[in-house]
Amino acid sequence: MTDTAAILVTPERTTTIEPGGIEAISAGRRHGSPWQLFATWTAPNLEFATIFVGVIAVAFFGLGFWQAMLALVLGTAAGALTQGILSTWGPREGLAQMVLSRTAFGYRGNILPAAINTVMAGLGWFAVNSVSGAFALSTLTGIPVVLGLVIVVVIEVAVAFIGHDFLQLFERYSSYILGAIFVVATITIFLHADFGLAQKGGNFSIAGFTLAAGAAFGYAAGWNPYASDYSRYLPASTKPITIAWAAGLGNFISCVVLMAAGAAAATIAGFNPGSPTDSFTASMPTVIRDLTLVAITVGAIAANSMNIYSGAMSFLAAGIKIRFTLRRAIIALGFGVIGFFIALSAVLNETLSVDYENFLLVIAYWIAPWLGVVLVDRYLRRGTEIQSIVTESPRHHNPAGVLAFLLGLVVSVLLFSNQSFFHGLFVAQSLTKTDFNGIGDYTAIVGLVIAAVSYPVLFRALKPALGAPLGAAQATVAGVDASDPTA
Repeated sequence: MTDTAAILVTPERTTTIEPGGIEAISAGRRHGSPWQLFATWTAPNLEFATIFVGVIAVAFFGLGFWQAMLALVLGTAAGALTQGILSTWGPREGLAQMVLSRTAFGYRGNILPAAINTVMAGLGWFAVNSVSGAFALSTLTGIPVVLGLVIVVVIEVAVAFIGHDFLQLFERYSSYILGAIFVVATITIFLHADFGLAQKGGNFSIAGFTLAAGAAFGYAAGWNPYASDYSRYLPASTKPITIAWAAGLGNFISCVVLMAAGAAAATIAGFNPGSPTDSFTASMPTVIRDLTLVAITVGAIAANSMNIYSGAMSFLAAGIKIRFTLRRAIIALGFGVIGFFIALSAVLNETLSVDYENFLLVIAYWIAPWLGVVLVDRYLRRGTEIQSIVTESPRHHNPAGVLAFLLGLVVSVLLFSNQSFFHGLFVAQSLTKTDFNGIGDYTAIVGLVIAAVSYPVLFRALKPALGAPLGAAQATVAGVDASDPTA
């Protein structure tokens, strides 16, 4: 008799460029350990963008070091928690995160969050990280920043183009190298930091605290729409609790350590937030400084390889039909080209620090209500299959998800947004000539609560389709990518 269990776990690893798009990963292609996710979600956070979240908490939001760390830990913990939960969803169906999002939004409704994530991941984050990597490489080698940008982008695109298995391998070894360098760099920064430095009068600011927590949440949760993209190759029998711990801890530990380094660096006398990379490395011995600049460059590549890989997945999840066998790889290449020009335009942007602060908060603004919808939707669908719902057919409709998402997003932004370019109603009323932070920023938490509370009400009123009860047939993973010629 055929050994069915052995067949289900026999890996068929991709040895060249990963083919296909967003089709489900079949049982025969499943492989890997859940603890590989620890490295997967550690490496992309070992970059200067993470450090700068800590910098802005002290230098821009006026918090002392320990106040800043409390806000940063809380915000990061929330984003890491949801990262762990969402990562557990990948193995059951073998599907990417924004494909799974179709249950909550419907096929056409899912175009909205998938398109937002495409722009944020494949273009927004790509530009932010490429700029920091290019500046670090330029400082290290003396080459022009534009040439540094070209080098960084080419490597980022190459890793994402090859695909999942090579990307996971790259993240694993990057986490070892970057982790060692940044631990040394963080210790060096701590030795020079002034943890008792008073900031703007030394008074605790609830506004600065909420802004810092929101920025940290935006950074950590920025990976949430990618979560199952990197767990979908794991065998369906993998324990969810192990997946959650591995992904969540990888995200949490790496973020907190580097944010702490950034917050500590901002307390060093003479620190200039307008030139953060140079200021961060200024107090380091030459060898450690150079290694840190190398790590900043490689960290940007580690982060952006995942950004454009998952950006391509989101692009396909929005319903874009491409027949090429290497459609995911080709889309990743296209994002790399477009992202390069966006990053190039940002190189000489003198308001880059303010733009990054705004960017972090905007990420939290849309991800929070999206999380409110998809988490509650998953709960409401417990015990049912979803493979019949997340196909490429547009027959599945779920306006409840779209309405709840828009309600949470619009109301929270209109009332609580605290951006340099837009202030919500309550924030605008709290601002004064001497207080630029007002009441702070509660947009993310309000958006999440509104979406999570309104979705079950709309779900019961509009009655979107539910899948059949989970059964033995669930072990057979069906393809969902209609553009796959092999499906």
